[in-house]
Amino acid sequence: MSTNGSSETGCRSEVRLTNNTCSQKELSVTVSVISMAIGIFSNSLALFILVKSYNRIRIKSKASFLLFANSLVVTDLLGHIINGSLVLFVYSSDKKWETFDPHHIVCSLFGVCMVFFGLSPLFLGSAMAVERCIGVTRPIFHSTGLTSHHMKRLLGLTWLLAALVAVLPVLLWRPYKVQSSRSWCFFHMEEPKDWLDVFLPLLFSMLGLLALLLSIVCNTLTSCALLQSRLRRKHHCRSTSYHIEMICQLLAIMLVSCVCWGPLLIRVIILTTKAKKESGLLMLVRMATWNQILDPWVYILLRKAVLSKIFMLLQSSWGLNSYNLHRWQRNVLRSSVETSKSGPGPSDCHFLGRLPLPDTVIKSIT
Repeated sequence: MSTNGSSETGCRSEVRLTNNTCSQKELSVTVSVISMAIGIFSNSLALFILVKSYNRIRIKSKASFLLFANSLVVTDLLGHIINGSLVLFVYSSDKKWETFDPHHIVCSLFGVCMVFFGLSPLFLGSAMAVERCIGVTRPIFHSTGLTSHHMKRLLGLTWLLAALVAVLPVLLWRPYKVQSSRSWCFFHMEEPKDWLDVFLPLLFSMLGLLALLLSIVCNTLTSCALLQSRLRRKHHCRSTSYHIEMICQLLAIMLVSCVCWGPLLIRVIILTTKAKKESGLLMLVRMATWNQILDPWVYILLRKAVLSKIFMLLQSSWGLNSYNLHRWQRNVLRSSVETSKSGPGPSDCHFLGRLPLPDTVIKSIT
């Protein structure tokens, strides 16, 4: 009797364990599918808006900011499609890496994609911040020294650097390793064999944190320069509103990147330097993927057309001064009319800290 009872109890425990495992797998697959679908939809919508704006103004200006913005959204979109497809493939194969990936080809590809599509948005965000900082603080150099060719070359170098860091473990015979959850691949951080196992994840984290730091510094300098010009100027600057719109988008991108990527980058440094076991890293990775979901909504929501409607709602809800609302609407209308003309003239901006703004006025994304 006792034997039969223990056998029945064991069978029930195995059934419960199997049901729990299946439930966890279904939940993970559902979360991955939902995240992938939302990311593809968000980035596709933002890409449609940005490409439409870029095509509308590229004849009249260099539009370097929109070039980087389009590249950022395309990178995020490809990241969702490729990484999401790999995750679904792993789950569909019951995470049996020894069966479907005996030569570690899929794991290496997975790790390369994780690192590349992780670093690229951070590098592109810092490049956009540097470009705007130069455009606002050194407008003459920006308009004469930084051509469209230079911006495209900088964009290519940004992607090349991220790709080089991603393939470096493969080139140095330090392949990516299947992590404890067996659903993704990343650097080998547990029990490092030599200094290379420590150097590679540290390089990834330090470059990511450096990109975030560079974005913070450049966006701070740009914001201070714009604020100082508004406080000191005596002449009306018609292109300042575009710079303010762009810096608002950059600040939002920087905030999203810091919140989503900061914990993961810091955690990788801790795990690498102190040789701790990987714990909670998958949750931080999922948190980092939301950076690719939230980035496009910055361009979708932080537009003059949307901000104007929000201002109108606030005015009707809180009874704000109608003069400020009418002033905002006039600025939006004047900006749209000005950018629809043949191009900005020499009187478009008289002063911004004693220097004229560069001829890179970008049409409001509507």
